[in-house]
Amino acid sequence: MSGTSLKEPMDGGDAPRMAGPELSVVVPVHNESENVVPLILEVLAALDGQFDFELIYVDDCSDDATPDLLADALGRFPRLRVLRHRARTGQSAALATGIEAARGRTIATLDGDGQNDPADIAALVKQLQESPDPDRLLVAGHRARRRDTWVKRLSSRVANGVRRALLGDGTPDTGCGLKVFTRTAFLAMPRFDHMHRFLPALMLRAGGTVVSVPVNHRHRTKGRTKYGVFDRLWVGLFDLIGVMWLQRRRIVPTADEIAAKRD
Repeated sequence: MSGTSLKEPMDGGDAPRMAGPELSVVVPVHNESENVVPLILEVLAALDGQFDFELIYVDDCSDDATPDLLADALGRFPRLRVLRHRARTGQSAALATGIEAARGRTIATLDGDGQNDPADIAALVKQLQESPDPDRLLVAGHRARRRDTWVKRLSSRVANGVRRALLGDGTPDTGCGLKVFTRTAFLAMPRFDHMHRFLPALMLRAGGTVVSVPVNHRHRTKGRTKYGVFDRLWVGLFDLIGVMWLQRRRIVPTADEIAAKRD
């Protein structure tokens, strides 16, 4: 697959950019061949006529039929763009790759397993765009009625409780893949593995606000989950420590511009 390397950020968020769509929907995937085309069709049906948008799939080095299906889909869906990692680097890196490449100012993220409902994207985007300061707002989906196994629901509940207690982000469901924010806001955040789990805390650290909106959640009917029971807690504990460190070292300088003296 040919294309431009995306190892480095394309710009700092505020640099002049070519005119593009108002919305970029970013979907990271790894081995989701059974869900690729059905989800593309759902996103296009949900947003067509509501926004000028693009759909960006980032394939995190899948070794199933996902790359072939995405390559075929490019010829069928003009709004679709596809990026592929040369090596598997994880969901956070895939999101960053897609957001750096995005042409839209507003970003909506969506899990590639089909459990998030694309029909919910529009409401979250409109809430962000109606904000007086969109660059300081993150709109997070809240899966009030989880459609997962009881073990997965329990592990997520424990992990969310520990995270809220230590970080104080007040977000009931930071693990929901459906989130909306501006590209500028994301590019200003520190990057690290698993950062996608802590986007609300990172937004608050930057002086912004987070709003949680109830969204639909669906059973996974195809493919296999990429996370085990303990990923959300034990692995997350190391990340929690790092985010707590970042919170305590936030610097918010203020400055006054000095006018030249006049005779």
